[in-house]
Amino acid sequence: MPASVAARPSLKADALLLSVTLMAAAGWIFSKEALEGLPPLLFIGTRFLLAALLLGAVGWRSMLALDAGQWRQSCAVGGLFIGAITLWVLGVDASRHLGESAFINSLWILMVPFMARFLFGDRPSPATWLALPVAILGFACLSLNNGFRVEPSQWLFLTSATLFALLFNVNSQVVKRVPPLPFTIIQMMVLGIGMTLMSALSEPWPSAVTSPTLGWLLASVIIASVMRFWVQLYAQRLTSSSNGAVIMMLEAIWTALLAALWFGETMSPLQWLGCALIFTALLINRWHWIRRLWHKRPAI
Repeated sequence: MPASVAARPSLKADALLLSVTLMAAAGWIFSKEALEGLPPLLFIGTRFLLAALLLGAVGWRSMLALDAGQWRQSCAVGGLFIGAITLWVLGVDASRHLGESAFINSLWILMVPFMARFLFGDRPSPATWLALPVAILGFACLSLNNGFRVEPSQWLFLTSATLFALLFNVNSQVVKRVPPLPFTIIQMMVLGIGMTLMSALSEPWPSAVTSPTLGWLLASVIIASVMRFWVQLYAQRLTSSSNGAVIMMLEAIWTALLAALWFGETMSPLQWLGCALIFTALLINRWHWIRRLWHKRPAI
């Protein structure tokens, strides 16, 4: 088979995953705007409950095909998802710099191999150990911007990133036994129901929702949840998970650019340095795969 023909699925996957990073970055903007009119837990609960219903309309037959054990595992992972996403949405609500927050949140990619070491005995590569101090230095630069203190939103995103790394490792094991579509729908359903109940018990609900807030909520559901998942699932079938992880690192960059364009966010030189160091740490962590992808590119 000619190299140009063999490369088409990979190039198609790269383009689709690039669109996924843009939708994910837009999701930060949608969420921040929606939180102006909705309390955090109600917003995230409604978002994922509606997303689960939309995806369930397509994948309900695959859900019925699961056995009791697969349902239990999927629901258990959904419970872990609740913890990670709760901290994330509280961080978005408290954040004053979405771009900075996205870079802190992206640390979950770096944490995955360390989490796998403790959970499954996997050994992190030398590049991962080299990336760790660079990432810590980057986080320190972000924390030192306003003096020697870590802001509440930074703690929330750092803890959320830790839980997302744990969630990624657990997902990688459970998805071997549960098909991806029903697995994702059940996670979203558990998250949506759980967060909505938590909101009902702990948050005051608005008496009315404005049209702009409803629009941002629907954009979060349709674009940042349903479409993002659908495209990502299709693209991942065309490429390796490591290739996908490399491209997904671009989410933080798009978020910073969109936040600058939409909200007029600016960052100090120290904050830019911190973000650059964190992104450098991610590149170091994935350098082996970046080199492989580069050498696999067809000659033009």
